Amino acid sequence: MSTVPVDLGPLGFEQGARLLLSRALARAPHGDRVEVAGTDPALLTHLTAWCRHQGHELEPAEPWETPVVARVRPGPVAEGRLFGAERAGGPPAGQLADRAPLHWGLAARGALVEAGGPDVPFAVVDRDVAWTDLAPRLYRQATASQWDPLGAVEWDAEFELADEIEDAVVQVMTYLVENEQAALVVPGRLLIQVHPHFREVLQLLAVQAADEARHVEVFTRRALLRGGEMGTSSAGGRASLATLLTEPDFSIASFLLSVLGEGSFLNLLSFLERHAPDPVTRRICHLVRQDEARHVAFGVGHLEHRATVDPLLHGRLRAAVERRHDALTGTAGLNQDVFDSLVLLAAGSWEPEDIAHGWEAVRRLQLDMDEGRRHRLARLGFSDDEAAALSALHTRNFM
Repeated sequence: MSTVPVDLGPLGFEQGARLLLSRALARAPHGDRVEVAGTDPALLTHLTAWCRHQGHELEPAEPWETPVVARVRPGPVAEGRLFGAERAGGPPAGQLADRAPLHWGLAARGALVEAGGPDVPFAVVDRDVAWTDLAPRLYRQATASQWDPLGAVEWDAEFELADEIEDAVVQVMTYLVENEQAALVVPGRLLIQVHPHFREVLQLLAVQAADEARHVEVFTRRALLRGGEMGTSSAGGRASLATLLTEPDFSIASFLLSVLGEGSFLNLLSFLERHAPDPVTRRICHLVRQDEARHVAFGVGHLEHRATVDPLLHGRLRAAVERRHDALTGTAGLNQDVFDSLVLLAAGSWEPEDIAHGWEAVRRLQLDMDEGRRHRLARLGFSDDEAAALSALHTRNFM
């Protein structure tokens, strides 16, 4: 048996001697002792107490061996501290575990997880339920694409609108705020379900929630830009959005919100950017659409992956659409004030020919929404007939 010397000099335990001792013990070959030297008057007293607490074996030195005060050998308790420890996968996204055990809790991915910690009850612990390979890239894009509502929009741009056109803008902004508030709550609910082992998904959902909070801000600010009041909120619209908040399943909630709802909103935002009567409205719709496109990409990517490993997914998605449709059968659907405002914005005036043009533009918008939904459903593996039938059952409130 040999010894490994460590000289602490005047350093005492209250000054960090423990760090040097722990390092020396960790580096000592198995079975060897660490010979501790030092001149601090309380060193042996503190060392004795520390070894007892840590499970190390201590042999005091003879008085004539000064400045050596003791020899320490790691005891079986100390050596066994990491018995049963396991790596929580690897840090890169390519080294995810197929399933994240609940006892990993909040451990960093790739950390050596000591056994015996508490279970943390995350609902989504399977890679195939949480993951999409797009998540790391989309998160990088999301963080790089953040924009400041104050700096990205020229709020003091000069423009004049007829009162009824301004009222139409306010009504549409009020509707958008209501929908974006639902889109803010849902990713927050989903975020707390996912095991942090799949951290890129958590990070992406957190940025998505931040996006929606920013959207609520800019739509509200535009609605009040001319000092008026907010528009109306319909009972049917709120009922439609409430069905998004009560869906407990991670994948189904992502499907209803991102693939169907926010997917339809991409068409609506393009419509509003094209027919915006003022530069502020045009700018915020452009910025918001960029964010929403990323949200849709995440939802589609997640469900594309899930569909490859879950043969029952299509049936559950179909049932969710039908269940939501049945729950909303007795509601009026899209707020009539919103529909009329969209027509007026596309028309630009109350002239009969312009109103006819605006009405046709909103009809084309609804067709474009339907086509987009069918395209995304086809990407998820639904047949053309199934995609058309499910798209037709989507809520008339668009989201």
